[in-house]
Amino acid sequence: MKQRTPLKILLFLAYWAANSWSPAIGQMGGGTVTTSASFLLLSPDARNAGVGEAGTGLEPDANAVYTNAAKLAFADRIGISFSYTPWMRQLVDDEHLSYATAYFRLTDKETIGTSIKYLDLGKASFRDETGNLIQVYKPAEIAWDASYARKLGEHFAMALTARYVYSALGNGVYNGLDMSRANAFAVDISIFSEQEIFRTHQFGRRFAWGINLSNVGTKISYTNSKESFLPMNLRMGAGYALYNDPDNRLTLLLDVNKLMVPTMPRYKLDENGHPTSEIVKGKDPNRGVPEALFTSLFDAPGGFSEELAEFTLAGGLEFNYYRQFFLRAGYFHEAPKKGNRQHLSAGLGLRVSDFQLDISYTMPMARRYTVRNEFKATLSFDLGSQP
Repeated sequence: MKQRTPLKILLFLAYWAANSWSPAIGQMGGGTVTTSASFLLLSPDARNAGVGEAGTGLEPDANAVYTNAAKLAFADRIGISFSYTPWMRQLVDDEHLSYATAYFRLTDKETIGTSIKYLDLGKASFRDETGNLIQVYKPAEIAWDASYARKLGEHFAMALTARYVYSALGNGVYNGLDMSRANAFAVDISIFSEQEIFRTHQFGRRFAWGINLSNVGTKISYTNSKESFLPMNLRMGAGYALYNDPDNRLTLLLDVNKLMVPTMPRYKLDENGHPTSEIVKGKDPNRGVPEALFTSLFDAPGGFSEELAEFTLAGGLEFNYYRQFFLRAGYFHEAPKKGNRQHLSAGLGLRVSDFQLDISYTMPMARRYTVRNEFKATLSFDLGSQP
């Protein structure tokens, strides 16, 4: 009997198909760099989202497991955080992104952390041509992290994060496409430094910077015949904080990101205008992970200008009033031909004792941006706050 595919199935099948390599995508995709398990790059917490996803230079908290785990070496004694995002509610009403993370300081130099990211894509119902229910499937993706951070000096730290990825976008034959659940393993390697500069008896300025190479691991496969890269990503960021007095602070932030995976080449067209497997410009995307990490910096078919376009920019600021009230704003920019993600963001935070509630609101600026206005909320707990 013929299956009738509802909107939700089309959504998550399109999500999978858009993250697979093929000559057709390379010819018509406009140079967009694609991967599988793209949910790993979704900013999970409200604080980072509120500053335009430029959170590397922020003061450490439990959500540093996502941005740069080496920050945990400078964090308080214990931290726990829970975040929630209603996901793509303009298209469907039962999807959400949830994130839970925690850390614990072992010694003055060593800290461990863990996190779970869960993307619930709702329910997908298959029915036959008469409307009878055949199957109900719940597509979802999960990532579990375990981090170890260590200070290597008074102002410098490194961290290693191990990650298990489980992606269940489909399990069965959907419109002729045979899909199965997928698993992958990856690691993050990060470094971070923070210190006060220009210190006087009245005020000082905090400067922090960090680098995080994330999601470096095995390829992931939803079928028996095709493997795709995880979203291996290089994040470089910094923050410069002004101290007007011991309690108030304005932090200026900047992050730069680059996907360290192959850019699709341009393929030769046949007499009917269909792409062939012959590469005209660029490099073969079927590479191993180590090779992809190095060659992804100079494999764009458009040359140096296209490589520059693959870097995303995020800028933001956070104002901290008496360590109780927080105001945030930010902007994220991606080149139009590389995905066109461009949005403004704003955020608020309130801290009472050891508890803090943060909310953020994202407002896309580009017409073709799939995700519209987006709300995030984070509730966190820190024990042993630094003075």
